[in-house]
Amino acid sequence: MFGQMTLNEKKFIETALLSDLRIDGRGPFDYRNVTIKFGREDGSSEVQLGQTRVMGFVTSQLVQPYRDRPNEGTLSIYTEFSPMADPSFEIGRPGVFAVELGRIVDRGLRESRAVDTESLCVVAGKWVWAIRIDLHILDNGGNLVDAANIAALVALLTFRRPECTLGGDNDQEVIIHSPEVREPLPLIVHHLPVAITFAFIGSESTVVIDPSDFEEAVMGGKLTATLNTNGDVCAIQKAGGDGVIQSVILQCLRIASVKAADITNKIKKAVSG
Repeated sequence: MFGQMTLNEKKFIETALLSDLRIDGRGPFDYRNVTIKFGREDGSSEVQLGQTRVMGFVTSQLVQPYRDRPNEGTLSIYTEFSPMADPSFEIGRPGVFAVELGRIVDRGLRESRAVDTESLCVVAGKWVWAIRIDLHILDNGGNLVDAANIAALVALLTFRRPECTLGGDNDQEVIIHSPEVREPLPLIVHHLPVAITFAFIGSESTVVIDPSDFEEAVMGGKLTATLNTNGDVCAIQKAGGDGVIQSVILQCLRIASVKAADITNKIKKAVSG
């Protein structure tokens, strides 16, 4: 990130939070502004959350299915951290940060079965679509998980895969049609699992939502709750710090549920607009 923080800087952030003040002027549960843009191609997105910027790209290819799931396509997530985004990122090797980020986004999306993988089957046991999400971190201004998660959702919603039919001698040959011949198909997305992250800061364990990079440098731990608008909790991930008491987790979930609904509306508006 930005060199090591001095003790005074840390103390300043912690003391301000005791008076419910954050150094960027937000209240403890104020989320930074989310901006959603689209790339030229279907399935590409750029999300800005405060100073954090993440790009998402979705691609697909026909592959053989896993043996234990012959009639299901697959969904996989890859993260790429540019040293331009943060000097602590190294070229060519994913740090703990990158692995954790990919895992949290992956859990929220895959374990909640947000994308209908059965609809990605072309010939059971033979050919299915493999959907790949690439997330590129352009600027790290804190809370990469939430920004990357939104970028992944927007890219999935705007992606179109080629239409294909069966032909050939025994109707077992897959013919992939170009967009000019047949309209490409959107993915079937059942619901939108939105990740909302909280940081625990200082000896008083003050809770703040959507931590900035400065706040992440002083936090003792963090919690990411992934929820959809039905109120389902799709995943919870707690990293670092001491244990968190149940009442604090429940408070975080209540706040996360409201924020997730806000962000879902924002995503839907941007995609349909």
